[in-house]
Amino acid sequence: MKKLANMIRLAAVTLVAASIAQELRKPPEERTWHGKVAGFVPYDYRVPTVERLREAYWDPDNPRVFTERAFGLGWGVNFPALFSRLKELYQEYCAH
Repeated sequence: MKKLANMIRLAAVTLVAASIAQELRKPPEERTWHGKVAGFVPYDYRVPTVERLREAYWDPDNPRVFTERAFGLGWGVNFPALFSRLKELYQEYCAH
């Protein structure tokens, strides 16, 4: 288990380094500090705003459970969509 945790940590550090390098390879005027690394892992190193936090973690109009994070590397969890899915699963398998 410790080996798996170390591999995950190494992958995360590698992706952070790659995303920063990706931005630094751009001319300064083209750096946005947000995008995708390795073609699919989102990153955003801009100062988070209330709007981006809301879109990432509390967007009842968005059916996606996993969203782009408001800051950092990886995905956020849209809690209203998660709660909706959990409610559906409960109703399907537990409510009789």
